[in-house]
Order: sequence, then C-alpha cells, then structure tokens
Amino acid sequence: MLFSFLRCSRTLVQRKISNTKLQLMVIRGVCDGGGDLEMASGPFFVGVDVGTGSARAALVASDGRVLEQSVQTIQTWNPEPGYYNQSSDNIWQSICQVVKKVIGGVDKSEVKGIGFDATCSLVVLGPKGSPLTVSKSGEAEQNIILWMDHRAEQETQEINAFKNPLLKYVGGQVSLEMEVPKLLWLKRNLAKTFGNIWRVFDLPDFLTWRATGVDTRSLCSVVCKWNYDAANGSWSKEFLKQADLEELTRNNFEILGSDVQPPGRIVGKGLTAKAAGELGLTAGTVVSTSLIDAHAGALGMFGCRSKESKGADDVQGKMALIAGTSTCHMSITREACFAQGVWGPYQDAIIPGYFLNEGGQSIAGHLLDHVLKSHESYAELKAELGEDKFIYQHLNKLLPELAAARGLSQVGCLTQDVHVWPDLHGNRSPIADPTLRGVITGLDMTRGTESLAIKYLAFVQALAYGTRHIIENLYQYGRAPFQTLLFCGGLAKNPLYVQCHADICNLPALIPDEQEMVLVGAAALGAAASGHFDSLESASKAMGGTGQLVKPNPETLEFHNRKYKVFLQLLENQIQYRRIMQGDTK
Repeated sequence: MLFSFLRCSRTLVQRKISNTKLQLMVIRGVCDGGGDLEMASGPFFVGVDVGTGSARAALVASDGRVLEQSVQTIQTWNPEPGYYNQSSDNIWQSICQVVKKVIGGVDKSEVKGIGFDATCSLVVLGPKGSPLTVSKSGEAEQNIILWMDHRAEQETQEINAFKNPLLKYVGGQVSLEMEVPKLLWLKRNLAKTFGNIWRVFDLPDFLTWRATGVDTRSLCSVVCKWNYDAANGSWSKEFLKQADLEELTRNNFEILGSDVQPPGRIVGKGLTAKAAGELGLTAGTVVSTSLIDAHAGALGMFGCRSKESKGADDVQGKMALIAGTSTCHMSITREACFAQGVWGPYQDAIIPGYFLNEGGQSIAGHLLDHVLKSHESYAELKAELGEDKFIYQHLNKLLPELAAARGLSQVGCLTQDVHVWPDLHGNRSPIADPTLRGVITGLDMTRGTESLAIKYLAFVQALAYGTRHIIENLYQYGRAPFQTLLFCGGLAKNPLYVQCHADICNLPALIPDEQEMVLVGAAALGAAASGHFDSLESASKAMGGTGQLVKPNPETLEFHNRKYKVFLQLLENQIQYRRIMQGDTK
C-alpha cells in the first residue's frame, strides 16, 4: 500500500507521532461547589442553562469566572421512535434546586442579574399557565416537545412546499426541529390540546415568563425557530395562514407573543416574589430576555481571545462551535449572508448590529456515544475502565500507539481506507435533509478495541468534515473568511475532536480557559440587562476571557483534502443509491 502522496509514509523505523496528548483535557472549571468563591467579591450574576438532559446554574463574576455551578438531570420521555417529550414543571423545579445551590454562599443583594438559556423546545400551556399534553397518551405533565423530536416530518414538507419568502432566512426550508411544523402536528393530531392553548413558548422564553410573570419573547428564539419576520419586526399572517395555523394570528398574535425584545433587555420588574422564593433570590432581581442554549455559548465565546492575540480581534472572523449532544455552528457578520442550507441571516439574534448564520449537526456527542456503546468491546471496556469518559481517554491514548505500530507518522492516517458520512439522524446543514442516513466504507474483519479505536477516529473526522462542509458552503455564498474556530461543550474537552477540526478545516482552534461558556453567556445576559455593562457586546468581551490556541498540523493537509473529496462523494453515492432503489435510471 503506497502512502507517499499522502505525506503519511510507512517507515521501517518508528517515527514520532505528532498527535500527542490524546487524552481528555482538564480545563479550568468546577462542578457542584469547589469554585473560587472565597476569593471573589460582587457583583455576581447567575446563568441558567437547560440542555437536552439537565438543568445547570452558575454563579459568575463580572470578569467571566465561574465561581460555583450545579447540575440536575431532567426527565425525558421517548414513547416511540422520533418522539421526545419533557415537562416544564420538572425543568423549573430542577432550575430552582441548582440556583439555590450556587448562590447559597453569597449575599443575595450582590446577585445583580440572572439570565436564562435553554434548548429550542416547544412549551405548550393552557388556561392559567397550566401544562397541556403533547403526548398521544394524554399525560398533562408532558407538555414540551423536545428540540430533537422528529414527529412533524410530513408537516415540514408541506410548509416548505409553499416556498414562502420567509424561508430564505432558514436556508431555503424550515427544519422539522423548528416550532411551526410541530404546532401544525399538534393541530392535526392532538386537537383538544391545540384548541385549549393559552400560550406557546420556546423553552428559554417560558423560563423568563415563569421568573417574571411577563410575557416577553426573545428575538433570538422567535426569529431563529419560529419564522418571525425580523426585517419587518412582526409575525407574518401570510406565512401562518399558508401553514394552516391562522388561529395563531388572532388578537395580535397573543398565543405566540406580541412583545418581542432583543437579548439582554430587562424583562418586567425582575423576579416575582414567588419565583424569588423558589430560586432563593431577592424579589426584583433583574431578569434578562433569553437566548437559545447554543446561542448563549456563542455569546460567551465571541468575546474570547487567544493569549497570543495581538491587535484587533474581529468577531466576524470567528465560528463558535457549541459541541455537545448535537453541534451548533454560529457566526455573525455585519452584512447579511443568505446561504442555502444554513439558517439565517438572523438580524440581531445574538448581538445587536450583527446578522447570525447558524449551521449544525443533529447528533455529534450522541453519535460518538452510539459508536462506542454499539461496539462489541464496550461492555469489556466499561467493566475495566468505568465511566465513558475514561473509555474515550483510553481510545485517545491508544490511537498514537496503533499509528506507531503501523509505521504511520500521523494518527489521522489510520483511516486511510475507512470513510464515514455521519448523518445517522439526518443532516441539519448544509444539505438540510432529515432523511439522510450514515454511510461507512472500508470495514474489515478486525475485532476488539483496535477496531473500535479506528472506527471512533473515523467518526470524529467525519464530524470535522461536516464542519468544513458548512464553512465551504458559507464561502460559496460570499461570507467573509474565518480566522478562528472556537469550541465549548462536552466535545471541547476531547482534544482529538478539537485537533481534527483544526487540521481538517485548516484553521486554528481556540479553547476558552473557562470551559462553561454557555453558562457564562447566560450570565452575560443578566450582566448586560442589569446595566453593569453598557451593551451585550461589551459584556461578551469583558466576560469572554482568554483561551488555549490549537494550531492545524500542516503535515496532514493534503491527506485531509483527499479524504474530504471522498466525504463529498459519499453524499453523492447515497443520493444515487436512492435513485436506483426508486427505479430512477437517470
């Protein structure tokens, strides 16, 4: 097998492997308790983050240091494939627990503001704010359709068929993960629920309503996930009528929310007495308009700078990857960029004065977990090593050893013959096709941990090729070049994932010193709303901190360019296979 053209030549003498330190990094951060609280003084800000599987809170200093944080799992029901339900009561109770923990050691008067972020999940409320079921089985507590729920596939196709001009702001088509298709599904399948709706919220906006009693919607949520017309500052009657949801236009769109505000604005008069008692805070504590969870991470990271940085730091040159269960790819520009298959441009969705483009991968960390747990070696490794994070650490350590044993100078070259298209749960961007599925080629008879390690590497690389696909798609539509990739979330702690992105995208990767940037972003909302900073952009820059720079390896550039061509060919092949099976001979 000839490798010379790949700059990954086999040698008789073992060469030094360039990809060292392939174990999980430990970046500064704290879990329940154990922070820097004893050395800090106010003012303080609380950031609340509701992810797919947990509610978290952090006490954050004005310089962005996370002083205390706490996490509480939340409940998800998965009654059938593609259906995921949650409970707003369960989530609020979990939030109250974690907020009480993080503020327990400080004077409550020193907590000047609180900001909420959450997944873009649909919350359905009936009269007096009571939960309305979204479940076919009728359990009232199950009143949230989780963001990753894919029940509304048919409704999504029908809405897209109208080709309403608003769709240009969502890459040309609405996603089945957005809220309007889910509302149409409720109308058709749960008529009793739909007929009794008092309000529907994106989960971040539900949290600010629950905290303040004021029905204010964040521009971030409604423009990114609800097809709100930000250019005209209004909901579109035409779009909702086309979507067979004319009921939502009544009484000045009160069900959807008629008061839409940018992120970082004060909501009402702050915490109500009831909410303050539940959270352990003071009534009247400033509450900010919210952000979607990934967008909060982007807000935190856009202000982060490399310790090596000199001169101007242009936020336009940054792509923020919030990499956890799924991955969101966030970037902002001063001029609107309309890119097919990438959501946006969303005006003022994160920082006023900028347009947001949002790409993403529906599964990322969840995909790697699937690769790990579905392999025959998982049970043995679990018994030997315990937690999954230690298994990933073991695999990261094993890969350089395998490369050395095979005489390869670069770890990445272990996948010379193994290629992956990673969309086992559909493609969010830039193809925007939820029906796409995963592809792997190059399987052999190898078994055991070695087989798992190489398969794991191939899937990590495939996620990075997917990021490159999003970047190159944005370039095709005239976006200004990127200078840096920024990472936060669970996968940001995996150096293999980060290095693969730097190498494959040929861009330096910046890992913030403060790893909990979603929580920092949420706290920055409260800091801006409280008036501690004069703008949300100022809050981001002041609280973003510095980070560790990971540079791309030039020795792997040609190899990854070739593998990227194969990556794109796997997409074309999958499309061709479908045509063949459908009897299309063209």
